[in-house]
Amino acid sequence: MKIAIIGTGHVGSTLAYTLVEKGLCTHLLLANRNLIKAHGEALDLQHTLPFCQRAMRIESCEITQVTDCDIVVLTLSVPLSEHITTRLQLAPANIHLFSHIVPTLAANNPASIFIIVSNPVDILTYYVNRLTALPSNKIMGIGTLIDSARFRALLSAEEKIHADDLRTYILGEHGPHQFAVFSHASAGGELIADSPKHRQLFDEVSDAGFEVFRQKGYTNFAIAAATCEVIQSIVYNDHHTLPLSTYFDEWLGIQHNCFSIPVVVGREGIIRHLYPDLNTQEREALENTAQRMRNYLDAFLPDE
Repeated sequence: MKIAIIGTGHVGSTLAYTLVEKGLCTHLLLANRNLIKAHGEALDLQHTLPFCQRAMRIESCEITQVTDCDIVVLTLSVPLSEHITTRLQLAPANIHLFSHIVPTLAANNPASIFIIVSNPVDILTYYVNRLTALPSNKIMGIGTLIDSARFRALLSAEEKIHADDLRTYILGEHGPHQFAVFSHASAGGELIADSPKHRQLFDEVSDAGFEVFRQKGYTNFAIAAATCEVIQSIVYNDHHTLPLSTYFDEWLGIQHNCFSIPVVVGREGIIRHLYPDLNTQEREALENTAQRMRNYLDAFLPDE
């Protein structure tokens, strides 16, 4: 299993360490626009291997030298400003960045699964679909997987139930127009109530990443763990159900859009879309997030 991480900033380097700790590949490539930074990260990780249970080849290289990978993870981004208030502010510059890098990566890795971590993740996931000839099931963004995890963490503390035993999904935009599927939220077969307190916890989720950013200047641990969860499902063909950003022709009546929906992930990428029966409130939220995303896509990527 050969995995490449494109971008060795806080997220990319943390993800690389997590992959090494879990032994999820035999060959790990670290590529960065600053090659010296990539060399340093690779060397540091090589020194970690004596403490790991699995041997691994770890290398750094130019982005153009990334070839024949099974998985390519895109974590690269323009620098974040302390004044950023929305992920959409990153769209123009990161779209420009992707336009120069992704076509070559796709051409050099035609059998790869592409995982997008960079923000705004839904727009960039859609853009990777446009830039490449890869099938849409081979292109996925982390999307609301991280939001769903944050929601479960908050619910776990409130309900005194282990987060892994909570079945809760946040779908839609990775941003302010996401929505929680309370109608199917449960623990041990018992429904989790759509209560004012639980709604308050959900309201905290969309700002949770920015709260971390405001306090430490970046996020890395949770998003790296979420990405590792997706990679693990691919490597071991686990068929995990995950809320991920994906382009679809049609989902629950929404056509030609790209945001997080529940999917099943295995060795071939996204192998199945799931179609939950949403209640009226959730259906309205779905229509809202779909319209918002369509507006964003038309605004930032207008030329079809």
